[in-house]
Amino acid sequence: VQLQASGGGLVQAGGSLRVSCAASGFIFRYYNMGWFRQAPGKQRELVADITIGGSTNYADSVKGRFTISRDNSKNMVFLQMNSLKPEDTAVYYCAGRYSTETKYNYWGQGTQVTVSS
Repeated sequence: VQLQASGGGLVQAGGSLRVSCAASGFIFRYYNMGWFRQAPGKQRELVADITIGGSTNYADSVKGRFTISRDNSKNMVFLQMNSLKPEDTAVYYCAGRYSTETKYNYWGQGTQVTVSS
């Protein structure tokens, strides 16, 4: 099983970035997928998730700015981040959980997103 996140980088406040996650080693379309982030000194938090049916859920702090999507034909999940703020700076991780499970059991290695003010 592998979740390979990419697309992080340095962006100015107000800018946009899209992070991607390529999945392999499991049947992607049966898994709900999520994006988490962890900033230095803070706990990891759920940013957004998307079910196997395409329903989405967002943390209040990113609603209206971030969009999660998935492409089951490519085994990929994306997070489009607009109107970025310095407080969005964190390592972003993608994760997967089987549709009937409550805990995420597959995790990627993370990609750094830094938003400068």
